[in-house]
Amino acid sequence: MIDLEERPYQIPRDPIRLMSRVYKFLLPDVRSELDQWRVRAEAIPDPELRRQALASIATKEFHCQGGSVYAAARLDQRHVLIPLIVAFQTISDYLDNLCDRSTSMDADDFRLLHQSMLDAVDPDAPLHDYYELRDEKEDGGYLHRLVATCRNCIAKLPGYEAAKPQILMLVKLYTDLQVYKHIKPELREPALLQWHAEHQDLAPGLEWNEFAAATGSTLGVFMLFLAASHRDLDQTSAEVIRHAYFPHVCGLHIMLDYLIDQDEDRIGGDLNFCNYYDNTEMMLNRISLIVQSARQDVTVLPAASFHRMIIEGLLALYLSDPKVSQQQEIRSVSRKLMKKSPLTRLFFFVNSRWIRKHI
Repeated sequence: MIDLEERPYQIPRDPIRLMSRVYKFLLPDVRSELDQWRVRAEAIPDPELRRQALASIATKEFHCQGGSVYAAARLDQRHVLIPLIVAFQTISDYLDNLCDRSTSMDADDFRLLHQSMLDAVDPDAPLHDYYELRDEKEDGGYLHRLVATCRNCIAKLPGYEAAKPQILMLVKLYTDLQVYKHIKPELREPALLQWHAEHQDLAPGLEWNEFAAATGSTLGVFMLFLAASHRDLDQTSAEVIRHAYFPHVCGLHIMLDYLIDQDEDRIGGDLNFCNYYDNTEMMLNRISLIVQSARQDVTVLPAASFHRMIIEGLLALYLSDPKVSQQQEIRSVSRKLMKKSPLTRLFFFVNSRWIRKHI
């Protein structure tokens, strides 16, 4: 297993050191990257593509901010990791907007759009015309530029070949999810159930909706990007990392995202994986179980305290979201999940609220 403790860029082991890096280095770098992508998005010729690209940057900046935490473990490589994480997450957020508010419900269209994510992490693959199957086509090279940025950064990761099979696996699952969850409403659940039946060995113990949620997270990919910044990464270590993050850390990430988005998704007619529990108590128990499993899974990784901080940070980030206070049922679930929280989670909770208000 690779050693993340390479001095003088030692991985942060405590919340104060982690957050000092977040404030001093990561948030400014993320803002700088997103400012550049915003300028490029403003130049997109097609008005619908331009609108969705700009909206994804404006409303989902915190996705890039959260993903950038992995660069805190390699400040010397943040000039590679942050542009890579921001570009990859921006593709994800942009395509999510295109599919959520799509002018079509064509599975082939969704799959071709998301081929860009697979191409972004596979520098040997040919590029595609990602808009071929939809009416809106003219993005002025925006999506191809995002893909190229990912590839250029990946070329600077010395351990990438070892990480690549695990990354491709996670991105392929992500792509499948985005196809099945955006097709016609009456087809979504049967497709997701069949898909889970084919892959349930990847997530034993999780229900179909929890497995689907796990595939929707980019955190496993970001952790593998970080691991690939070490030249001594091998395929066995990469597989251990993927197992440590998928399915439970990844599942927790997206279940929390769906938890706070229930009202929003109900209004938009979007599928929400928290709606498949019999009652609120069952939902709370299942999320609590996923939290416990995630904590256990990361104990196999070097510098496990860093990954435990990420888990506590996820809980703090989502449960401090203003959407929680606007939904009575979710407010109750949030209070129960935060009950007897460790100091680390409370620390991140306060910081998450401060960042939302001031940055």
